[in-house]
Amino acid sequence: MPSVEVLENVFWVGAVDWNVRNFHGFTYSTHRGTTYNAYLIVDEKTALIDSVYGPFAREMIERIKAIVDPSKIDYVVANHVETDHSGAISEILKLAPKAKLLGTAKCKEGPQKHYFGNWEFQVVKTGDEVDLGKRTLRFIEAPMLHWPDSMFTYVEKDALLLPNDAFGQHLATSKRFDDEVDDKMLMDEAAKYYANILWPFSQLIIRKIEEIQKLG
Repeated sequence: MPSVEVLENVFWVGAVDWNVRNFHGFTYSTHRGTTYNAYLIVDEKTALIDSVYGPFAREMIERIKAIVDPSKIDYVVANHVETDHSGAISEILKLAPKAKLLGTAKCKEGPQKHYFGNWEFQVVKTGDEVDLGKRTLRFIEAPMLHWPDSMFTYVEKDALLLPNDAFGQHLATSKRFDDEVDDKMLMDEAAKYYANILWPFSQLIIRKIEEIQKLG
Protein backbone atom coordinates (compact mmCIF):
# COMPACT_ATOMS: atom_id res chain seq x y z
CA MET A 1 0.00 0.00 0.00
CA PRO A 2 1.22 3.55 -0.66
CA SER A 3 1.88 6.35 1.79
CA VAL A 4 -1.16 8.37 2.86
CA GLU A 5 -1.26 12.17 3.01
CA VAL A 6 -3.13 12.77 6.26
CA LEU A 7 -2.72 16.56 6.06
CA GLU A 8 -1.04 18.79 3.49
CA ASN A 9 2.60 17.63 3.32
CA VAL A 10 2.13 15.31 6.32
CA PHE A 11 2.34 11.68 5.25
CA TRP A 12 1.79 8.37 7.00
CA VAL A 13 4.76 6.22 5.93
CA GLY A 14 4.43 3.39 8.46
CA ALA A 15 3.67 -0.28 7.96
CA VAL A 16 0.84 -2.72 8.61
CA ASP A 17 1.66 -6.03 10.26
CA TRP A 18 -1.15 -8.36 9.30
CA ASN A 19 0.40 -11.47 10.82
CA VAL A 20 1.57 -10.62 14.34
CA ARG A 21 -0.55 -12.41 16.94
CA ASN A 22 1.09 -11.39 20.20
CA PHE A 23 2.95 -8.40 21.59
CA HIS A 24 5.26 -8.00 24.60
CA GLY A 25 6.13 -11.68 24.47
CA PHE A 26 2.93 -13.66 24.88
CA THR A 27 1.27 -11.33 27.34
CA TYR A 28 -0.87 -9.38 24.85
CA SER A 29 -2.80 -11.09 22.06
CA THR A 30 -3.10 -9.18 18.78
CA HIS A 31 -5.52 -11.34 16.83
CA ARG A 32 -6.32 -8.40 14.55
CA GLY A 33 -2.64 -7.64 13.85
CA THR A 34 -1.12 -4.21 14.40
CA THR A 35 0.10 -1.05 12.66
CA TYR A 36 3.42 0.74 13.06
CA ASN A 37 2.81 4.47 12.64
CA ALA A 38 5.47 6.79 11.28
CA TYR A 39 4.89 10.25 9.80
CA LEU A 40 6.93 12.29 7.33
CA ILE A 41 6.53 16.07 7.43
CA VAL A 42 7.86 17.86 4.34
CA ASP A 43 8.58 21.55 4.80
CA GLU A 44 11.62 23.80 4.35
CA LYS A 45 13.13 21.11 6.53
CA THR A 46 11.92 17.52 6.57
CA ALA A 47 11.17 15.51 9.71
CA LEU A 48 10.36 11.85 10.26
CA ILE A 49 8.31 11.26 13.40
CA ASP A 50 8.92 7.74 14.72
CA SER A 51 9.76 4.72 12.58
CA VAL A 52 8.64 1.09 12.36
CA TYR A 53 9.59 -2.35 13.63
CA GLY A 54 12.92 -3.36 12.10
CA PRO A 55 11.67 -6.08 9.69
CA PHE A 56 9.42 -3.44 8.07
CA ALA A 57 12.18 -0.86 7.55
CA ARG A 58 12.36 -1.43 3.80
CA GLU A 59 8.61 -0.84 3.44
CA MET A 60 8.84 2.47 5.27
CA ILE A 61 11.87 3.56 3.27
CA GLU A 62 10.13 2.82 -0.03
CA ARG A 63 7.16 4.93 1.07
CA ILE A 64 9.49 7.78 2.00
CA LYS A 65 11.33 7.51 -1.31
CA ALA A 66 8.05 7.98 -3.17
CA ILE A 67 7.76 11.40 -1.49
CA VAL A 68 11.30 12.67 -0.94
CA ASP A 69 14.91 11.54 -1.14
CA PRO A 70 15.61 10.09 2.34
CA SER A 71 18.96 11.92 2.41
CA LYS A 72 16.94 15.15 2.64
CA ILE A 73 15.58 14.24 6.08
CA ASP A 74 16.82 16.81 8.62
CA TYR A 75 15.29 15.41 11.80
CA VAL A 76 14.27 11.99 13.07
CA VAL A 77 12.06 12.27 16.14
CA ALA A 78 12.04 9.28 18.49
CA ASN A 79 8.91 9.65 20.59
CA HIS A 80 9.55 6.22 22.11
CA VAL A 81 12.46 3.79 21.97
CA GLU A 82 10.49 0.51 22.06
CA THR A 83 11.42 -1.47 18.95
CA ASP A 84 8.03 -1.19 17.20
CA HIS A 85 8.74 2.56 17.06
CA SER A 86 12.51 2.74 16.77
CA GLY A 87 13.50 -0.46 15.01
CA ALA A 88 14.14 1.21 11.65
CA ILE A 89 16.02 4.27 12.93
CA SER A 90 19.45 2.86 12.16
CA GLU A 91 18.45 2.09 8.56
CA ILE A 92 17.02 5.59 8.09
CA LEU A 93 20.13 7.24 9.48
CA LYS A 94 22.30 5.28 7.06
CA LEU A 95 20.36 7.01 4.28
CA ALA A 96 20.15 10.37 6.08
CA PRO A 97 23.55 10.66 7.79
CA LYS A 98 23.16 14.41 8.36
CA ALA A 99 19.85 14.03 10.19
CA LYS A 100 19.67 14.92 13.86
CA LEU A 101 17.96 12.44 16.19
CA LEU A 102 15.62 14.04 18.76
CA GLY A 103 14.20 12.54 21.93
CA THR A 104 14.09 12.80 25.70
CA ALA A 105 17.12 12.30 27.92
CA LYS A 106 15.88 8.80 28.74
CA CYS A 107 15.38 8.11 25.05
CA LYS A 108 19.00 9.00 24.34
CA GLU A 109 20.12 5.98 26.33
CA GLY A 110 17.91 3.63 24.30
CA PRO A 111 19.12 3.86 20.67
CA GLN A 112 22.74 3.57 21.77
CA LYS A 113 21.95 0.52 23.89
CA HIS A 114 19.79 -1.26 21.32
CA TYR A 115 21.39 -0.25 18.02
CA PHE A 116 24.95 0.81 18.95
CA GLY A 117 24.54 4.03 17.01
CA ASN A 118 26.82 6.97 17.54
CA TRP A 119 24.48 9.55 16.06
CA GLU A 120 24.05 13.25 16.71
CA PHE A 121 21.34 13.36 19.37
CA GLN A 122 19.50 16.43 20.61
CA VAL A 123 17.76 16.02 23.97
CA VAL A 124 14.39 17.78 24.07
CA LYS A 125 12.05 18.46 26.97
CA THR A 126 8.54 19.82 27.43
CA GLY A 127 8.13 23.14 25.65
CA ASP A 128 11.14 22.78 23.36
CA GLU A 129 10.46 23.51 19.70
CA VAL A 130 12.00 22.78 16.31
CA ASP A 131 11.21 25.09 13.38
CA LEU A 132 10.65 23.30 10.06
CA GLY A 133 9.61 26.43 8.15
CA LYS A 134 5.82 26.72 7.91
CA ARG A 135 5.43 24.24 10.74
CA THR A 136 6.87 24.01 14.23
CA LEU A 137 7.28 20.83 16.22
CA ARG A 138 6.68 21.18 19.95
CA PHE A 139 7.62 18.42 22.37
CA ILE A 140 5.82 17.20 25.49
CA GLU A 141 7.52 14.74 27.81
CA ALA A 142 5.21 11.94 28.92
CA PRO A 143 7.26 9.63 31.16
CA MET A 144 5.60 6.28 31.92
CA LEU A 145 2.95 6.79 29.24
CA HIS A 146 3.96 4.14 28.84
CA TRP A 147 7.80 3.97 29.07
CA PRO A 148 10.22 6.29 30.92
CA ASP A 149 11.39 7.77 27.60
CA SER A 150 7.94 8.51 26.12
CA MET A 151 7.04 11.90 24.69
CA PHE A 152 4.52 13.47 22.32
CA THR A 153 5.20 15.62 19.27
CA TYR A 154 2.72 18.42 18.59
CA VAL A 155 2.47 20.22 15.24
CA GLU A 156 1.09 23.59 16.22
CA LYS A 157 0.05 24.80 12.75
CA ASP A 158 -2.34 21.88 12.33
CA ALA A 159 -3.22 21.19 15.98
CA LEU A 160 -1.88 17.70 15.21
CA LEU A 161 -0.75 15.48 18.08
CA LEU A 162 1.57 12.55 17.40
CA PRO A 163 1.48 10.73 20.75
CA ASN A 164 3.08 7.34 19.96
CA ASP A 165 1.33 4.80 22.25
CA ALA A 166 -0.78 7.10 24.41
CA PHE A 167 -4.05 6.78 22.44
CA GLY A 168 -3.47 3.56 20.56
CA GLN A 169 -4.79 0.15 19.78
CA HIS A 170 -3.39 -2.90 18.01
CA LEU A 171 -5.20 -3.16 14.68
CA ALA A 172 -4.12 -4.03 11.17
CA THR A 173 -6.15 -2.23 8.52
CA SER A 174 -5.54 -0.69 5.12
CA LYS A 175 -7.43 2.40 6.31
CA ARG A 176 -5.78 5.26 8.19
CA PHE A 177 -8.75 7.17 9.63
CA ASP A 178 -11.11 6.05 12.39
CA ASP A 179 -14.27 6.84 10.43
CA GLU A 180 -13.16 4.39 7.71
CA VAL A 181 -13.30 1.31 9.93
CA ASP A 182 -15.91 -0.36 12.11
CA ASP A 183 -16.17 1.85 15.20
CA LYS A 184 -17.11 -1.01 17.55
CA MET A 185 -14.04 -2.99 16.51
CA LEU A 186 -11.88 0.12 16.87
CA MET A 187 -13.14 0.96 20.35
CA ASP A 188 -12.92 -2.67 21.49
CA GLU A 189 -9.23 -2.62 20.60
CA ALA A 190 -8.70 0.83 22.14
CA ALA A 191 -10.34 -0.27 25.41
CA LYS A 192 -8.28 -3.47 25.44
CA TYR A 193 -5.10 -1.47 24.86
CA TYR A 194 -5.85 1.02 27.62
CA ALA A 195 -6.79 -1.72 30.08
CA ASN A 196 -3.64 -3.74 29.42
CA ILE A 197 -1.01 -1.04 28.84
CA LEU A 198 -2.09 2.29 30.36
CA TRP A 199 -4.52 1.50 33.17
CA PRO A 200 -1.77 1.28 35.83
CA PHE A 201 -0.75 4.83 34.90
CA SER A 202 -4.21 6.40 35.02
CA GLN A 203 -3.28 8.98 37.67
CA LEU A 204 -0.25 10.01 35.60
CA ILE A 205 -2.53 10.44 32.60
CA ILE A 206 -4.88 12.72 34.53
CA ARG A 207 -1.95 14.83 35.72
CA LYS A 208 -0.53 15.00 32.20
CA ILE A 209 -3.88 16.24 30.84
CA GLU A 210 -4.00 18.90 33.58
CA GLU A 211 -0.43 19.93 32.74
CA ILE A 212 -1.26 20.30 29.04
CA GLN A 213 -4.35 22.37 29.85
CA LYS A 214 -2.11 24.75 31.80
CA LEU A 215 0.19 24.99 28.78
CA GLY A 216 -2.76 26.21 26.74
